[in-house]
Amino acid sequence: MKYTDEFPIFSTKVPGVTERFDLSTPEGRAAYFEAKAGNEVRMLADYFMDNTFIAYLLAKKVAGKGTYIKLLREIFGDEHIGHVSIGDVIRAAHAVVESGDEKEKKKFIESLRAGYRGYISFDDALDALTGRTQDKLLPTEFTLALLKQEVDTMPVKSLFVDGFPRELDQVSYALFFRDLINYRDDPDVFIAIDVPEAVIDERMRYRVVCPVCQTPRNTKLLTTRDVSYDEKTKEFYLVCDEHGERMVPKEGDAAGIESIRERVDRDGKLIDTVFSLHGVPRILVHNAVPASTALDYVDDYEITPAYSYAWDEKEHKVIVNESPWTVADDEGVEVVSLLAPAVLLALIKQLPSVLGV
Repeated sequence: MKYTDEFPIFSTKVPGVTERFDLSTPEGRAAYFEAKAGNEVRMLADYFMDNTFIAYLLAKKVAGKGTYIKLLREIFGDEHIGHVSIGDVIRAAHAVVESGDEKEKKKFIESLRAGYRGYISFDDALDALTGRTQDKLLPTEFTLALLKQEVDTMPVKSLFVDGFPRELDQVSYALFFRDLINYRDDPDVFIAIDVPEAVIDERMRYRVVCPVCQTPRNTKLLTTRDVSYDEKTKEFYLVCDEHGERMVPKEGDAAGIESIRERVDRDGKLIDTVFSLHGVPRILVHNAVPASTALDYVDDYEITPAYSYAWDEKEHKVIVNESPWTVADDEGVEVVSLLAPAVLLALIKQLPSVLGV
């Protein structure tokens, strides 16, 4: 999505703030948000004491939506920020229906049946969920019933809905989702994260995860404290900060973005459709800014670096080198990608006005 007058490049620079913050630690991030968005953080914190809202988080796959939710919870607390992932809800429902104990399964299905309203029978929709039928897709009405059931079990808090709408025909449902789930009279807002495809591609190609906790990192873009070298295979590898395990590539990631091309294209059309609507509160935050003018808008430590490694045979240790990372965006412009806290800063600075705080 191109920059427009309505959604221009957002500057994270704040007059008088010259300190360099360590965005890799909770303490550094806390100081960063206090210095650059302290007023907005306090406004939102006060808002959360008596109010909530619903946000539909839109982004192409591998854009890092979960990371932004995690950072929001770090700032405002789990008691104020709820995350509803449609993918997680559907997978959990599938697990209950397929392998849950009979009492749990019966209770779950009865509750779901009571909330379902759709064009195909409930039993057919349930078969679509479990994959027992290939001739019917999981209907949106069934997804809504699952969502409503999930929300009903959650404490009252602001909700970030991740993965809905997922199809173009679900946009109209999303416009009235707040009413469908009887979620008070909360304001709702669509939030999109604009990430160039080249950024997504390299995030995938170099992604590794811990085999124990599944925490993701990136050998090129998001290293760990400890990097090791396998002298037999001549390969460098990251070591999980928490578990000390050798991190491994995710299956299928070597092909990069082309392995999820259909999904990425669909997500892009979905965002364009939502942002063409009238009368809908919207916030667009950009993951990248033009490299030629980047430092006019952001501080250098907010820019994602690239890492490379060398083996020091004499010292018997890995040397980690850091350098600027630039890619061509979807319009062919050379850009730099921003670290997650800088992208989130743009959201936090805009959210109070959208909520009428």
